Amino acid sequence: MTRRPDPAPRALPTRREAVEAALARLAPRVPDFESEAIVDQALASTGLRNAAPETAAWLGMVAYARHVFTEYDSLLEEGYDQDSARHFVLDDLNAVLAEWGVRRRIGEDEETAGSGVS
Repeated sequence: MTRRPDPAPRALPTRREAVEAALARLAPRVPDFESEAIVDQALASTGLRNAAPETAAWLGMVAYARHVFTEYDSLLEEGYDQDSARHFVLDDLNAVLAEWGVRRRIGEDEETAGSGVS
């Protein structure tokens, strides 16, 4: 019986590829431009450097959507604290996530504090 040669070893995905794949699973309808920006942000975040790809993709996506598609930054500039600003943009944030095909929703008690992502 002849033994088949071992298949060529597969290269491990890069960190970028792993986060991109996780984001594609989490948000299958996120536009390409937004996807690239989310992955860039997740990779640049020191707080997400050691996070699992799925965690980095999720937190990067939530932070990106909060800052780009809601009035979050304006509320902070008006003097609202982070928790209050997050409360007021919650519905808008969840609407963006839903458009992107995300099944999970952000709730009042969900925090990204301590993750290095706001």
